[in-house]
Amino acid sequence: MSDRAAPTTGPASLQPLPFLKEGAAQVGFVVKDLEASVEAYHRLFGIGPWHFYTYGKPLVKRMTRRGKPTEYRMRIALSWLGPLRIELIQPLEGDTVYAEFVRDHGYGLHHLGVLVKDMNGSIAAAAAAGIAMTMDGSGFGADGDGHYAYLDTERTIGTTIELIERPKGRLEPEKVWPDEPKKTDGPRAI
Repeated sequence: MSDRAAPTTGPASLQPLPFLKEGAAQVGFVVKDLEASVEAYHRLFGIGPWHFYTYGKPLVKRMTRRGKPTEYRMRIALSWLGPLRIELIQPLEGDTVYAEFVRDHGYGLHHLGVLVKDMNGSIAAAAAAGIAMTMDGSGFGADGDGHYAYLDTERTIGTTIELIERPKGRLEPEKVWPDEPKKTDGPRAI
């Protein structure tokens, strides 16, 4: 037996990434037709109301793909599945993680979203562990905040992890379907 210690450099020596310790906050599906998918989830499972947004310029102020500035567009619909947010994504334009997923797998379950408080620190921790960020976007909140970033984890754990730094407030959705009932117990951040 050797008295030499194992090397302490490289990704194996890092602390485990904390991203999944608090559980997933979101599950994301890539869909071909956003309206038809929303209607199916509502009809079959009673999930709704759905809040619709088009992500791209001018809503998303800064976008990158594999570390380079880019532009892309997608339509999304958000709702709640118990305490978990469900996101349906219809790719529209550009080189995106969604178009790549459809090309490689077809439509379906794309990512688990986890909440982070420090996006830059979280991206740096992932990079130090050898996990690249493949796409991100920021500035979509009412105050120009909010940031999402996708990590290249599919080959390692079987799915993509999305880091989410939620905005303090969202802009009004393009539409809500079906109409949302009036709430008396205060707003729920979507």
